[in-house]
Amino acid sequence: MSTAKKRVGILISGRGSNMMSLIAAARELDYPAEIVCVLSNRPEAEGLSKAAAAGIRTGAFDHKSYGSREGFEADLDKALRAAEVDIVACAGFMRKMTAGFVEGWRDRMINIHPSLLPSFRGLDTHARALEAGVKLTGCTVHVVRAELDAGPIIAQAAVPVLEGDTSERLAARVLEAEHTLYPHALSLLASGRAVVAGEIVQLPQGPINQAKPLYWPSIP
Repeated sequence: MSTAKKRVGILISGRGSNMMSLIAAARELDYPAEIVCVLSNRPEAEGLSKAAAAGIRTGAFDHKSYGSREGFEADLDKALRAAEVDIVACAGFMRKMTAGFVEGWRDRMINIHPSLLPSFRGLDTHARALEAGVKLTGCTVHVVRAELDAGPIIAQAAVPVLEGDTSERLAARVLEAEHTLYPHALSLLASGRAVVAGEIVQLPQGPINQAKPLYWPSIP
């Protein structure tokens, strides 16, 4: 298990709420990672100003100004490597990356998705969950692969679907879970407690803090 803090670069496209949860976690002295830069494909992204206010280096690479996806990714990659990043954390980064870029960061790039993968990949996850009538949904932190919302799963959190839920209300509860799950998953990977072995993440053995299944609706 590594004792040196891993250097993390965060990729965002918007307000950066998950980014802020990672920044807050990394302020703890015993957290195994430090946030060294925040980069965005949208110069107007609200999260950039939040990161700057937290004293973190920021950069913007407007994907619309590039003639190719590869050109955009080349500059993004250069910035990440200049910051000596060990792990890339995608936090609301709304760009599908090429296989070449993903392979360059193989097993060192992670993402959070608002569903219990492999269910409901892609967009509109909450509306689709409601339409499907599932009773549990949630969020997943996974290692990035070239296929959209695929890759070895590090951690998941289950969120009940309540009677009368709208997409907005369900999204708010899932997002609250994301803010706890993402720092936990990053900590597992950065500390070496979670190990990527092919297409499976091996997790540490030890006491299980929630041994009983979660039933929803609850059983009297």
